[in-house]
Amino acid sequence: MAYPADLKYTKDHEWIRIAGDTAEIGITDFAQQQLGDVVYVELPDVGRQLKAGESFGSIESVKAVSELFAPMTGQVIEVNPSLKDHPEAVNSSPHESWMVKIRLADRDALSSLLDSAGYERLVTT
Repeated sequence: MAYPADLKYTKDHEWIRIAGDTAEIGITDFAQQQLGDVVYVELPDVGRQLKAGESFGSIESVKAVSELFAPMTGQVIEVNPSLKDHPEAVNSSPHESWMVKIRLADRDALSSLLDSAGYERLVTT
């Protein structure tokens, strides 16, 4: 799968899509393939402050439970309500199934993330 160029990526297999001072966060296609069929997603409460690299929830599949890590620092302003009843959406459209939206605290931290080519090299080596 090609990794969308409008996203930035972490080495922990999360993606972030930035629009102004807000951003959506989800997991990559590589991550969902490694997990297998997703059956549950635990997300933080709206209002929670996240620090880059901090765990903000977990994702459970038929194979394993994995933590979710914030790519950037910010405050949770929305969680994806559809994932509560349909966590499998992460498998069918991982780069569209955002988990949380945050209000960014520091856009300059974006430079520490991978672009799509860098992420693709990471997962294919």
